[in-house]
Amino acid sequence: MSTPHDAVEIRALPYDHPDVQQLVEGLQQLYVELYGGRDDSPIDRSEFELPRGTFAVAYDPAGDTAASPADDVPTPVAMGAWRLLPDGRAELKRMFVRPDQRGRGLSRLVLRWLEQSALKAGVVDMVIETNTVHAEAIRLYESVGYAPIPAYGHYADEPETVSLGRSLAERD
Repeated sequence: MSTPHDAVEIRALPYDHPDVQQLVEGLQQLYVELYGGRDDSPIDRSEFELPRGTFAVAYDPAGDTAASPADDVPTPVAMGAWRLLPDGRAELKRMFVRPDQRGRGLSRLVLRWLEQSALKAGVVDMVIETNTVHAEAIRLYESVGYAPIPAYGHYADEPETVSLGRSLAERD
């Protein structure tokens, strides 16, 4: 696959936007494949409205190989979000790239966009709760400076949970 290019656009969208919901459903299907069920962590759409958080969707006009060449509608190919935690840290949520778009660096683009958004909102630290099954995700986060932190969140008591964090002030 190709690498990201200038045509990829990232937009902040509300949680209930159809493109967000389409990608969330793709992520939930991945959870079913990996865990045998959907993620049941509580989500309140208002948590993803600035200044408390935001949802980001990456669009690529060339991203949907099934679309007709005549279609000029950009295709949603990746997403991610952050929400403010009560302790002032931001938590990454719902990071996902469509399976047919993986390997292009879209996760890094979305992650960088989310970190910049959180930093502009005054957030200093970003955290994420993931799982040992997501070895590729763990490698991604570690490659950009995320390191193990004490367990937190909805799945903190699960033995497979991996909690990572980093200071956004140190972002290169």
